[in-house]
Amino acid sequence: MNPLAFIGAPALMLARTVRASVRHGLSWRECLHQLYETGSRSMWLVMSGMGFFGAVLVTFADSQARKVTGNLPVVGPPYFELLVREFGPVVSALLAAARGGASHSAELSTMSVNEQVEALEMSAGDPYADLVAPRVVAGLVGVPLLCIVGTMAATLSAVATASWAFGVDGTAFMDARFVDGWDVLAGLTKGAGCGLYIPLAAAVAGLSARGGAEAVGEATTRGVVAACFGCLLIAFVVALGFQALGV
Repeated sequence: MNPLAFIGAPALMLARTVRASVRHGLSWRECLHQLYETGSRSMWLVMSGMGFFGAVLVTFADSQARKVTGNLPVVGPPYFELLVREFGPVVSALLAAARGGASHSAELSTMSVNEQVEALEMSAGDPYADLVAPRVVAGLVGVPLLCIVGTMAATLSAVATASWAFGVDGTAFMDARFVDGWDVLAGLTKGAGCGLYIPLAAAVAGLSARGGAEAVGEATTRGVVAACFGCLLIAFVVALGFQALGV
């Protein structure tokens, strides 16, 4: 993977999309449709995935707590803070990237190889304003919401697992005493950053596809890999930024 293209191509795609949206306007109806595709259709995957993730984390926390303190509920407050600030947004965004990135890349690459994008341009349409911009708006709105829902699912799963599997007070994992506004802001910043990057990475892969069915498969793979890797990189950069600010 070319690092320069990995960052530069989505940045160029964003610039072209903003410029095209200013010139041609934005279809809010298409934005709502893409929000449904990105948000609602990914909801079950994010909720179920984060539910299992929360249960696995509590199981691991129980084994470590038995070695150190012997008291599982004592790790509840730091668990909740870690989930709100780090794991909730990152893992939820990865799950959204896996589904949303694949969907966007496959759809746009199919349109490219079938010359539908060229047909759109010939009919005075703009692929950046008509195809990419609604997906970017949907990502900016939908992915942070998915991160919130995913964090809630992991929290409830932790409560249930601690109560039913280990017989301790599971409500300790909903203790927000260590969570402050900076934790929430850090989590939402990661969600918004990933929500911006996922559709851009998918659009770069999809609109550059040329050839037949094999090109669609390759573009879909490139879009998903770029979206997932971008989410991890964004989470790392945001974490470093907040740590540099001392919050």
